[in-house]
Amino acid sequence: MGAPDMDGGVVIADCGDSAVVVKAAGLGRDRAWRTVHALADAIEAARPGGVYGIVPTYDSLLVEFDALRTDHETVRRALRHEADRLGAGLVRAPAARTFVVPVVYGGEHGPDLPVVAEQLGLSEREVVELHSGAPLTVRCFGAPAGAPMTDGPAFPRPVPRLASPRTSVPPGSIAVAGRQAVICPMRSPGGWPLLGRTPLRVLDLDAEPLTPYRPGDAFRFVPISPEQWDDHAGAPLAAAHG
Repeated sequence: MGAPDMDGGVVIADCGDSAVVVKAAGLGRDRAWRTVHALADAIEAARPGGVYGIVPTYDSLLVEFDALRTDHETVRRALRHEADRLGAGLVRAPAARTFVVPVVYGGEHGPDLPVVAEQLGLSEREVVELHSGAPLTVRCFGAPAGAPMTDGPAFPRPVPRLASPRTSVPPGSIAVAGRQAVICPMRSPGGWPLLGRTPLRVLDLDAEPLTPYRPGDAFRFVPISPEQWDDHAGAPLAAAHG
């Protein structure tokens, strides 16, 4: 195992026998996030031989490789090269896009809206207004299947997770916890409170990539009535134009 490589605001170190981890150091929350995702995009474009997994989060990046085809030193060198190019301004992030997401809040689609409102000391209407009041930036992909982990709404305090997680959360569910928000792309267990649900199809298992959004994009949630559900049901999630 090589010693950690520290330069240019990132720390690059070996992780187990077939991965390298990059940690943004001392850059501040937003800059750290931008750095690791720009570096992930750069490595994805370069795709060094033997690299098969590139997983950026909030302030770190995991790069997995086939130990029969390459090694830690080679991957660290590729990462340092791209980090230096990034520091020199030679790597550009893709333009952010906004996705408009219709949501039916409350009722059967958002059974935890009353509880969250009570926890926050707000009315249900105020919770909806805060959740839909400003676009929320996608920070990284979560489980399952590329769930978009976004900034949370401007609630006055963090939202607790459920005491008892659900065994099945419907696809398109809009959930919050802590100071984060998410759209559940497919049916799965979940312990985050549900505020509502979108009738749009968030995930397409036959598409490449599986999701149309990427970190850096934003969601703008728009309240709709239950009667408007069928107007949007099954339509794909798509970036707004203009």
